[in-house]
Amino acid sequence: MHLRDVAPPALWVPLLVLPQLASAFYLPGVAPTSYKPESRVPLYVNSMRPVAAPQDSRLHSVVSYDYYYPPLKFCQPDGGPQDVSESLGSILFGDRIKTSPFELNMAVNETCKPLCKAEYNEGSLVFVKSLIEKGYSFNWLVDGLPAGQQIQDQLTGTTFYSPGFQMGYMDDQGQAYFNNHYEIWVEYHEVSGDENQLRVVGVVVQPSSKEYDNGAADCSDNHAPIVISDGQKSLQVSFSYSVYYIKSPTAWATRWDKYLHVFDPKIHWFWLIDTAIIVVILVLTVMSILVRTLKKDIQRYNRLDQINLDDLSGTSALEDGVQEDSGWKLVHGDVFRAPPRPLLLSILVGNGAQLFGMTGFTIVFALLGFLSPSNRGSLGTIILILSTVLGFVGGYVSARTYKAWQGERWKLNIVLTPVLVPLIVFSMFFLLDLFLWAKQSSGAVPFTTMLVIVAIWFVISIPLSFAGSWLGFRAKQIESPVRTNQIPRQIPPVTTYLKPIPSMLIVGLLPFGAIFVELYFIMSSIWFSRIYYMFGFLFLCYGLMIVVDAAVTILMVYFLLCAENYNWQWRSFLAAGMSGGYIFLNCILYLVTKVQLGGLPGAVLYIGYSALISFLFFILAGSIGYFSSWWFVRKIYASIKID
Repeated sequence: MHLRDVAPPALWVPLLVLPQLASAFYLPGVAPTSYKPESRVPLYVNSMRPVAAPQDSRLHSVVSYDYYYPPLKFCQPDGGPQDVSESLGSILFGDRIKTSPFELNMAVNETCKPLCKAEYNEGSLVFVKSLIEKGYSFNWLVDGLPAGQQIQDQLTGTTFYSPGFQMGYMDDQGQAYFNNHYEIWVEYHEVSGDENQLRVVGVVVQPSSKEYDNGAADCSDNHAPIVISDGQKSLQVSFSYSVYYIKSPTAWATRWDKYLHVFDPKIHWFWLIDTAIIVVILVLTVMSILVRTLKKDIQRYNRLDQINLDDLSGTSALEDGVQEDSGWKLVHGDVFRAPPRPLLLSILVGNGAQLFGMTGFTIVFALLGFLSPSNRGSLGTIILILSTVLGFVGGYVSARTYKAWQGERWKLNIVLTPVLVPLIVFSMFFLLDLFLWAKQSSGAVPFTTMLVIVAIWFVISIPLSFAGSWLGFRAKQIESPVRTNQIPRQIPPVTTYLKPIPSMLIVGLLPFGAIFVELYFIMSSIWFSRIYYMFGFLFLCYGLMIVVDAAVTILMVYFLLCAENYNWQWRSFLAAGMSGGYIFLNCILYLVTKVQLGGLPGAVLYIGYSALISFLFFILAGSIGYFSSWWFVRKIYASIKID
């Protein structure tokens, strides 16, 4: 994968030197492994996950199963399967990697090796057929590479490797065909022409269905396929495989290029250009307000103050039209009044600052190649590490914000900042995990892993947040540029578009539009088990989303202040955070159009995880809108003279 394939020239030109620096070392866990001829190449099996069913291109399940789940009756190695060590992020993302009975020896072709025979009863056949109907696929790993199938993109005509291969297939009559023979093609590369140093650079599996006579595997092509029919009582299946090695010119460093495929790349650029145009228009509008309208307002207000100092009548002020043109100065004595429930607002924006830093650092690390798919589970691990370490930032921001609004329950702020939002997220995650445990899914996070996460939370994250809060409360209070009146000013009625719900719907729509296309591909990656690696586009979309979020929230706050409504704190947070509501609505639309889940558990899991993601984005976007509005309000009121 080349950087220029996933980012525009303005981004990749300054970063051209980075691949040169990165090529001098390998990240932990992704160093190349060289094999000698005839040496053992381990083949590991991962959990089975659903992909889009070939017959209708819809996703029919979100529940994954262990490869050795008893009803599947797949062949096991001698002594039983052994767990392969995984990172914490890999476990959280549902990887359950185990050893397998497949014997692969480097550069040694094997033809028709029998594995085992399995007897399926009626219950097992019903379960296996349901998995085939739902498009479940095998996920094997050879030297860290997924064993997939060659697929041609009908839109672009390019050929790429999928990260897995089908367990079976369905015909037009609704009959299920069970694949029991696997033809494994291993591509290898000689290191500097040395025949004793061979590296795996590609793995393709061509599965087929063969009903062997008397259970004896001969792998010929004249066998009828294995058909699983409704009401079938029993079935004997013999599993077999063949291994073929192909010398390839592909270097080890570029072996993942075959698996990384951009679906419909033009839409990324079109949407990115459209979003950039919207951002330019918004920024120019905000600059027009700041440079022209506000500058004129400030000059008029300051001129009026000078007239008052000279003991002149107020008639000239009315003639100037200051009162009619703009009303934002009229609320200068209330605009920095503490908002309702300042404790809750400070907790949310503190966690939002923590999420902002975590998301930004994660995208930058991914853009620089530190979170490549070859380092399995690195994305989940880095997210967990960053969210833990940045608990200090969350505590500090929450404390400074609460202190700025003259909050008095500072002890409660210190305790709730690292507890409230993580507790909501962990509770939702735990409840969804209960559904996975009930379905005996391999995607259920083990109880010991849950204890590890709780231990990290209490031992590292909470103390760091306490330390940040302590420094935040010890720091000097952020002073308001104007004094606050003792008696609140009455707020006049506002126009329809400035009412809470219409303004939230309008403001939240534009930041959502900036990430809509990338959100679609991220959703496809999450639910359809595709590899997402377009971090250049994601980096730009994230930056555009921040700019749009800040600009449109500032515009709303300006119009709100002109309407003499000084309750901008919660309004800015909720309006910007409405982007998370649009993400949830988009997930529901995705459920209707792209996903067809049968049964309550699948629907609950999909909606639950979608709500969890939307909730976190609500806090992230809301915090961006709040802090940009806070900066804007302080800026304009610090520029006028107040008696």
